[in-house]
Amino acid sequence: MAYKKETQCIHGGYAPSEGAPQVMPLTQSTTYRYYNSDFVGKLFDLEAEGHMYSRISNPTVEATEKKINTLEGGVGALCVSSGQAATTTALINICEPGDHVIAACNVYGGTYNLLGTTFQKFGITVDFVDPNNSSEIILAAAKPTTKAIFAESLSNPSTNVLDFEKFSALSKALEVPLIVDNTLATPYLCRPLDHGAHIVTHSTTKFLDGHATSVGGCIIDGGTFKWTQEKYPKLVEPDPSYHGVSYTERFKEAAYIVKARTHLLRDLGMTMSPFNAYMVHHAMETLHVRMDRHCDNAQAVAEFLEAHAKIDWVKYPGLKSSPDYELAQKYIPKAGGVLSFGVKGGRDAAAVFIDNLKLCSLVVHVGDLRTSVLHPASMTHRQMSAEALATAGVAPEMIRCSVGLENINDILEDLTQALQEV
Repeated sequence: MAYKKETQCIHGGYAPSEGAPQVMPLTQSTTYRYYNSDFVGKLFDLEAEGHMYSRISNPTVEATEKKINTLEGGVGALCVSSGQAATTTALINICEPGDHVIAACNVYGGTYNLLGTTFQKFGITVDFVDPNNSSEIILAAAKPTTKAIFAESLSNPSTNVLDFEKFSALSKALEVPLIVDNTLATPYLCRPLDHGAHIVTHSTTKFLDGHATSVGGCIIDGGTFKWTQEKYPKLVEPDPSYHGVSYTERFKEAAYIVKARTHLLRDLGMTMSPFNAYMVHHAMETLHVRMDRHCDNAQAVAEFLEAHAKIDWVKYPGLKSSPDYELAQKYIPKAGGVLSFGVKGGRDAAAVFIDNLKLCSLVVHVGDLRTSVLHPASMTHRQMSAEALATAGVAPEMIRCSVGLENINDILEDLTQALQEV
């Protein structure tokens, strides 16, 4: 029986057996007991399923992976230690030194620095493209060594909606996978795999956790990309570290996610802790309820700010005035819990506004049940040049607001009193 998303949030990932705990338990163990040496050997040769060491897999983490995978509609998922670890793992799983990636220029500032600076040290080059450019201009950035296209379903902090149809067509033209960070949208609001993406990533730290308690990340494999020996030999050719196993031959459509776990997670150790997985798993049981309230409150805040005399502009794809409104109606009808806006008077006015907020928190975070704000240009995106900030749509006066679950009148009253001080 195919359950709806709301039911998947509650029941996905863990099904108690007869007499087992109704609530998924925390397995806080590094290792697992066996009584047959041949079976353990098969575990190491990837010929049998089971947990051997919690750096690679753990029952609690596995249940969280299954819940996220169910919601996203993939063939398998891998939880890792952070959203940055998810992006890193997703790309280096298919990229070698000398390879190339095309990325949207409006990605989260930490991702921009990861791809634009740190990946260079790995010998992987990245070209950032304006997602609003024509397909022809974006295709011109491709190279023979291009191995992936990376973008966000809802960009952070500019909240632009990805044109999935265009980017799916680009990935087909280049015969490379489309990897989409779905952190701000969540699988409750949008499933990128349904719109042509091949791999999905998350910072589970944000809305999936939703309570600002647990750092983590996740990669979901759609199982639809056809890996070829010419372009992705590490997935097709025998892996000597596993006695010559070919991932595509043995694991079929799950080749990508199995390699990510058994090769990269095994060797690099970017493991999600069982406790963090436990927290995320239980938080996701209310994801659908929380996201509905986030979206309703954000829509009300966006409309309030758009009508306020001291606000210069508002970016929220749920507004009919938004250039992304039609894309949002197509892909993310409930437009999420994050918006950005500019206070008249520029950067100094933005600082005055932020400093006078009382209910809304100034935190370097997004996706919390508490309403929070920050100033991207001087905080999350401060490592970017003025030119890169402009290209990414991060204006000096921009304030990012992650709208929480408080009573909407309390949120609006706090915004009102802070704007009176500007």
